[in-house]
Amino acid sequence: MQSWAWADFKQIEGYQTFRYGIFQQETLVGGGIFYFYPRPHSANLLIAPGIPCFTPGYEVIGMELLLEQVKQLLPTLSAIALRVEPLFLQKPPFLEKFVRAPVDLLPSETLLIDLCPDEAEILANMKPKGRYNIRLSQRYGVETEFTTELQNIPRFYDLFWETVERQQFFGEPYGFFINLCQTLFAANMAEIGLATWNDQLLAAILVIYWGDRATYLYGGRSSLYPHVMANYGLHWAAMQRAKSKGCQVYDFYGYTQNPRHNYAKFSQFKRQFGGKPVTTIGAHDYFFYDQLTDLLINTLRKLAQP
Repeated sequence: MQSWAWADFKQIEGYQTFRYGIFQQETLVGGGIFYFYPRPHSANLLIAPGIPCFTPGYEVIGMELLLEQVKQLLPTLSAIALRVEPLFLQKPPFLEKFVRAPVDLLPSETLLIDLCPDEAEILANMKPKGRYNIRLSQRYGVETEFTTELQNIPRFYDLFWETVERQQFFGEPYGFFINLCQTLFAANMAEIGLATWNDQLLAAILVIYWGDRATYLYGGRSSLYPHVMANYGLHWAAMQRAKSKGCQVYDFYGYTQNPRHNYAKFSQFKRQFGGKPVTTIGAHDYFFYDQLTDLLINTLRKLAQP
Protein backbone atom coordinates (compact mmCIF):
# COMPACT_ATOMS: atom_id res chain seq x y z
CA MET A 1 0.00 0.00 0.00
CA GLN A 2 3.10 2.16 -0.17
CA SER A 3 3.55 1.49 -3.88
CA TRP A 4 2.98 4.01 -6.65
CA ALA A 5 0.46 1.73 -8.34
CA TRP A 6 -1.59 1.29 -5.15
CA ALA A 7 -1.72 5.06 -4.77
CA ASP A 8 -2.97 5.33 -8.36
CA PHE A 9 -5.71 2.82 -7.51
CA LYS A 10 -6.76 4.77 -4.41
CA GLN A 11 -7.00 7.94 -6.47
CA ILE A 12 -9.41 6.18 -8.81
CA GLU A 13 -11.41 5.23 -5.71
CA GLY A 14 -11.72 8.91 -4.77
CA TYR A 15 -8.85 9.39 -2.33
CA GLN A 16 -6.41 12.25 -2.44
CA THR A 17 -2.83 10.96 -2.32
CA PHE A 18 0.33 12.73 -1.21
CA ARG A 19 3.65 11.11 -2.11
CA TYR A 20 6.92 12.11 -0.47
CA GLY A 21 10.50 10.93 -0.81
CA ILE A 22 13.36 11.72 1.56
CA PHE A 23 16.78 11.99 -0.04
CA GLN A 24 20.34 12.11 1.20
CA GLN A 25 21.84 14.04 -1.69
CA GLU A 26 20.54 11.96 -4.63
CA THR A 27 19.91 8.73 -2.69
CA LEU A 28 16.36 7.85 -1.59
CA VAL A 29 16.51 7.00 2.12
CA GLY A 30 12.83 7.00 3.03
CA GLY A 31 9.41 8.35 2.33
CA GLY A 32 5.73 7.69 2.48
CA ILE A 33 2.43 7.86 0.66
CA PHE A 34 -0.47 9.44 2.56
CA TYR A 35 -4.14 8.95 1.78
CA PHE A 36 -7.05 11.25 2.52
CA TYR A 37 -10.78 10.73 2.03
CA PRO A 38 -12.79 13.78 3.12
CA ARG A 39 -15.80 13.28 5.34
CA PRO A 40 -17.95 16.42 5.70
CA HIS A 41 -18.60 17.68 9.22
CA SER A 42 -16.16 15.15 10.72
CA ALA A 43 -12.72 15.11 12.30
CA ASN A 44 -10.73 13.81 9.35
CA LEU A 45 -7.59 11.69 9.40
CA LEU A 46 -4.67 11.48 7.03
CA ILE A 47 -3.79 7.78 6.82
CA ALA A 48 -0.58 6.00 5.87
CA PRO A 49 -0.82 2.20 5.87
CA GLY A 50 2.55 0.46 5.81
CA ILE A 51 4.73 3.37 6.86
CA PRO A 52 7.19 4.47 8.11
CA CYS A 53 9.67 3.26 5.48
CA PHE A 54 13.24 4.39 6.13
CA THR A 55 16.77 3.21 5.46
CA PRO A 56 18.35 2.26 8.82
CA GLY A 57 19.84 5.32 10.46
CA TYR A 58 17.36 7.78 8.97
CA GLU A 59 14.31 6.89 11.07
CA VAL A 60 14.34 9.87 13.46
CA ILE A 61 15.11 12.64 10.98
CA GLY A 62 12.90 10.96 8.38
CA MET A 63 9.89 10.89 10.71
CA GLU A 64 10.45 14.53 11.65
CA LEU A 65 10.53 15.57 7.99
CA LEU A 66 7.38 13.60 7.13
CA LEU A 67 5.49 15.07 10.09
CA GLU A 68 6.52 18.55 9.00
CA GLN A 69 5.10 17.88 5.53
CA VAL A 70 1.89 16.52 7.02
CA LYS A 71 1.53 19.54 9.30
CA GLN A 72 1.57 21.79 6.25
CA LEU A 73 -1.19 19.71 4.63
CA LEU A 74 -3.63 19.53 7.52
CA PRO A 75 -5.16 23.03 7.43
CA THR A 76 -6.34 22.57 3.85
CA LEU A 77 -7.72 19.09 4.62
CA SER A 78 -9.52 19.82 7.91
CA ALA A 79 -7.63 16.86 9.37
CA ILE A 80 -6.55 16.61 13.00
CA ALA A 81 -4.23 13.60 13.00
CA LEU A 82 -2.01 11.26 11.04
CA ARG A 83 -2.74 7.54 11.37
CA VAL A 84 0.09 5.16 10.47
CA GLU A 85 -0.03 1.36 10.39
CA PRO A 86 3.56 0.11 10.54
CA LEU A 87 4.61 -3.50 10.01
CA PHE A 88 6.78 -3.39 13.15
CA LEU A 89 6.51 -6.11 15.78
CA GLN A 90 7.57 -3.69 18.52
CA LYS A 91 7.01 0.06 18.78
CA PRO A 92 10.27 1.89 17.96
CA PRO A 93 11.43 4.97 19.89
CA PHE A 94 10.86 7.33 16.95
CA LEU A 95 7.11 6.61 17.20
CA GLU A 96 6.96 7.43 20.93
CA LYS A 97 4.69 10.46 20.34
CA PHE A 98 2.16 8.30 18.48
CA VAL A 99 -0.67 6.74 20.50
CA ARG A 100 -2.49 3.48 19.85
CA ALA A 101 -5.47 4.08 17.59
CA PRO A 102 -8.90 2.87 18.72
CA VAL A 103 -9.32 0.74 15.59
CA ASP A 104 -7.08 -0.81 12.95
CA LEU A 105 -7.80 -0.15 9.29
CA LEU A 106 -5.79 -3.24 8.31
CA PRO A 107 -5.45 -6.61 10.04
CA SER A 108 -2.65 -6.42 12.61
CA GLU A 109 -2.34 -10.21 12.77
CA THR A 110 -1.29 -12.39 9.86
CA LEU A 111 0.22 -15.77 9.02
CA LEU A 112 3.48 -15.87 7.06
CA ILE A 113 4.76 -18.86 5.10
CA ASP A 114 8.53 -18.96 4.59
CA LEU A 115 9.21 -19.62 0.90
CA CYS A 116 13.02 -19.73 1.22
CA PRO A 117 13.35 -23.51 1.79
CA ASP A 118 12.89 -25.92 -1.11
CA GLU A 119 9.37 -27.12 -1.89
CA ALA A 120 9.82 -30.42 -0.07
CA GLU A 121 10.72 -28.60 3.15
CA ILE A 122 7.85 -26.11 2.76
CA LEU A 123 5.48 -29.06 2.51
CA ALA A 124 7.15 -30.76 5.47
CA ASN A 125 6.54 -27.64 7.56
CA MET A 126 2.79 -27.80 6.94
CA LYS A 127 0.25 -29.55 9.12
CA PRO A 128 -0.39 -33.17 8.05
CA LYS A 129 -3.92 -32.23 6.97
CA GLY A 130 -2.55 -29.47 4.74
CA ARG A 131 -0.10 -31.79 2.97
CA TYR A 132 -2.74 -34.49 2.61
CA ASN A 133 -5.33 -32.16 1.08
CA ILE A 134 -2.79 -30.69 -1.36
CA ARG A 135 -1.92 -34.19 -2.57
CA LEU A 136 -5.61 -35.09 -2.69
CA SER A 137 -6.29 -32.13 -5.00
CA GLN A 138 -3.43 -33.32 -7.21
CA ARG A 139 -4.79 -36.88 -7.34
CA TYR A 140 -8.20 -35.57 -8.37
CA GLY A 141 -6.56 -33.60 -11.15
CA VAL A 142 -7.45 -30.08 -9.99
CA GLU A 143 -5.94 -27.64 -12.49
CA THR A 144 -4.64 -24.17 -11.61
CA GLU A 145 -3.75 -21.11 -13.63
CA PHE A 146 -2.65 -17.54 -12.94
CA THR A 147 -3.77 -14.74 -15.16
CA THR A 148 -3.93 -10.99 -15.66
CA GLU A 149 -6.59 -11.17 -18.36
CA LEU A 150 -9.37 -8.75 -17.49
CA GLN A 151 -12.12 -11.11 -18.65
CA ASN A 152 -11.33 -13.29 -15.63
CA ILE A 153 -12.32 -10.57 -13.14
CA PRO A 154 -16.04 -11.53 -13.34
CA ARG A 155 -15.13 -15.21 -12.82
CA PHE A 156 -13.15 -14.29 -9.71
CA TYR A 157 -15.85 -11.96 -8.42
CA ASP A 158 -18.67 -14.50 -8.81
CA LEU A 159 -16.87 -16.89 -6.45
CA PHE A 160 -15.83 -14.08 -4.13
CA TRP A 161 -19.42 -12.87 -3.81
CA GLU A 162 -20.76 -16.41 -3.38
CA THR A 163 -18.37 -16.76 -0.44
CA VAL A 164 -19.37 -13.36 0.99
CA GLU A 165 -23.02 -14.40 1.04
CA ARG A 166 -22.29 -17.86 2.42
CA GLN A 167 -19.98 -16.64 5.19
CA GLN A 168 -21.90 -13.37 5.78
CA PHE A 169 -18.96 -10.98 5.87
CA PHE A 170 -18.41 -7.61 4.22
CA GLY A 171 -17.45 -7.69 0.55
CA GLU A 172 -16.27 -4.94 -1.75
CA PRO A 173 -18.39 -4.13 -4.83
CA TYR A 174 -17.51 -5.29 -8.31
CA GLY A 175 -16.27 -1.86 -9.39
CA PHE A 176 -13.65 -1.94 -6.63
CA PHE A 177 -12.08 -5.05 -8.18
CA ILE A 178 -12.25 -3.63 -11.69
CA ASN A 179 -10.23 -0.60 -10.55
CA LEU A 180 -7.86 -2.66 -8.39
CA CYS A 181 -7.09 -5.31 -10.99
CA GLN A 182 -6.75 -2.94 -13.93
CA THR A 183 -4.27 -0.79 -11.99
CA LEU A 184 -2.18 -3.55 -10.43
CA PHE A 185 -2.19 -5.82 -13.49
CA ALA A 186 -0.74 -2.97 -15.55
CA ALA A 187 2.03 -2.57 -12.95
CA ASN A 188 2.76 -6.33 -12.94
CA MET A 189 1.87 -6.39 -9.23
CA ALA A 190 -1.05 -8.81 -9.10
CA GLU A 191 -2.59 -11.94 -10.58
CA ILE A 192 -5.82 -13.84 -10.30
CA GLY A 193 -5.40 -17.52 -9.46
CA LEU A 194 -8.06 -19.98 -10.60
CA ALA A 195 -8.63 -23.64 -9.74
CA THR A 196 -10.86 -25.83 -11.91
CA TRP A 197 -11.97 -29.46 -11.87
CA ASN A 198 -13.82 -31.06 -14.76
CA ASP A 199 -14.11 -27.59 -16.32
CA GLN A 200 -15.89 -26.26 -13.20
CA LEU A 201 -14.36 -23.22 -11.49
CA LEU A 202 -14.10 -24.08 -7.79
CA ALA A 203 -11.70 -21.54 -6.25
CA ALA A 204 -10.28 -18.13 -7.08
CA ILE A 205 -7.78 -15.84 -5.34
CA LEU A 206 -6.18 -12.45 -5.89
CA VAL A 207 -2.45 -12.37 -5.09
CA ILE A 208 -0.44 -9.13 -4.75
CA TYR A 209 3.34 -9.07 -5.34
CA TRP A 210 5.40 -6.37 -3.67
CA GLY A 211 9.09 -6.62 -2.84
CA ASP A 212 9.88 -10.07 -1.47
CA ARG A 213 6.30 -10.74 -0.40
CA ALA A 214 3.27 -12.30 -2.08
CA THR A 215 0.01 -11.47 -0.30
CA TYR A 216 -3.24 -13.39 -0.59
CA LEU A 217 -5.58 -10.41 -0.46
CA TYR A 218 -8.98 -11.75 -1.55
CA GLY A 219 -10.47 -15.08 -2.46
CA GLY A 220 -13.57 -17.19 -2.85
CA ARG A 221 -14.56 -20.81 -3.30
CA SER A 222 -17.52 -22.73 -4.60
CA SER A 223 -19.63 -24.92 -2.34
CA LEU A 224 -19.54 -27.60 -5.05
CA TYR A 225 -17.24 -30.64 -4.91
CA PRO A 226 -15.47 -29.82 -1.62
CA HIS A 227 -13.93 -33.32 -1.63
CA VAL A 228 -11.45 -32.40 -4.41
CA MET A 229 -9.78 -29.78 -2.15
CA ALA A 230 -9.39 -27.20 -4.91
CA ASN A 231 -8.67 -24.39 -2.43
CA TYR A 232 -5.68 -26.27 -1.01
CA GLY A 233 -4.30 -26.99 -4.44
CA LEU A 234 -4.70 -23.36 -5.49
CA HIS A 235 -2.85 -21.90 -2.51
CA TRP A 236 -0.02 -24.39 -2.92
CA ALA A 237 0.25 -23.43 -6.58
CA ALA A 238 0.27 -19.75 -5.53
CA MET A 239 3.15 -20.41 -3.15
CA GLN A 240 5.09 -22.21 -5.86
CA ARG A 241 4.48 -19.36 -8.28
CA ALA A 242 5.46 -16.71 -5.73
CA LYS A 243 8.67 -18.60 -5.00
CA SER A 244 9.47 -18.76 -8.73
CA LYS A 245 9.04 -14.97 -8.87
CA GLY A 246 11.65 -14.51 -6.14
CA CYS A 247 9.27 -13.93 -3.22
CA GLN A 248 10.50 -15.07 0.17
CA VAL A 249 7.18 -14.88 2.03
CA TYR A 250 3.58 -15.87 1.34
CA ASP A 251 1.34 -13.64 3.45
CA PHE A 252 -2.11 -14.99 4.31
CA TYR A 253 -3.11 -11.46 5.46
CA GLY A 254 -6.13 -11.60 7.81
CA TYR A 255 -5.64 -14.25 10.52
CA THR A 256 -6.44 -14.89 14.17
CA GLN A 257 -5.63 -17.41 16.86
CA ASN A 258 -8.75 -16.42 18.80
CA PRO A 259 -11.44 -19.11 18.33
CA ARG A 260 -14.20 -16.54 18.97
CA HIS A 261 -13.00 -14.05 16.36
CA ASN A 262 -14.85 -13.51 13.07
CA TYR A 263 -11.71 -14.70 11.27
CA ALA A 264 -11.57 -17.98 13.22
CA LYS A 265 -13.08 -20.26 10.57
CA PHE A 266 -10.89 -19.30 7.64
CA SER A 267 -7.88 -18.95 9.95
CA GLN A 268 -8.24 -22.63 10.76
CA PHE A 269 -7.96 -23.35 7.02
CA LYS A 270 -4.86 -21.14 6.69
CA ARG A 271 -3.26 -22.80 9.71
CA GLN A 272 -3.04 -26.10 7.81
CA PHE A 273 -0.27 -24.61 5.66
CA GLY A 274 2.01 -24.17 8.68
CA GLY A 275 3.70 -20.80 8.85
CA LYS A 276 4.39 -18.30 11.59
CA PRO A 277 1.68 -16.14 13.19
CA VAL A 278 2.81 -12.51 13.36
CA THR A 279 1.19 -9.61 15.21
CA THR A 280 2.25 -6.07 14.35
CA ILE A 281 1.86 -3.05 16.62
CA GLY A 282 -1.30 -1.93 14.82
CA ALA A 283 -2.50 1.55 13.93
CA HIS A 284 -1.08 4.57 15.78
CA ASP A 285 -2.17 8.22 15.72
CA TYR A 286 -0.19 11.44 15.90
CA PHE A 287 -2.41 14.36 16.86
CA PHE A 288 -1.78 17.90 15.71
CA TYR A 289 -3.21 19.82 18.64
CA ASP A 290 -3.49 23.18 16.85
CA GLN A 291 -5.91 21.62 14.39
CA LEU A 292 -7.69 19.72 17.15
CA THR A 293 -8.14 22.94 19.16
CA ASP A 294 -9.52 24.78 16.12
CA LEU A 295 -12.00 21.96 15.52
CA LEU A 296 -13.21 22.03 19.14
CA ILE A 297 -13.60 25.84 19.10
CA ASN A 298 -15.59 25.76 15.86
CA THR A 299 -17.78 22.96 17.22
CA LEU A 300 -18.49 24.89 20.43
CA ARG A 301 -19.35 28.00 18.43
CA LYS A 302 -21.85 26.07 16.35
CA LEU A 303 -23.41 24.59 19.49
CA ALA A 304 -23.69 28.08 21.02
CA GLN A 305 -25.57 29.50 18.06
CA PRO A 306 -29.31 29.96 18.68
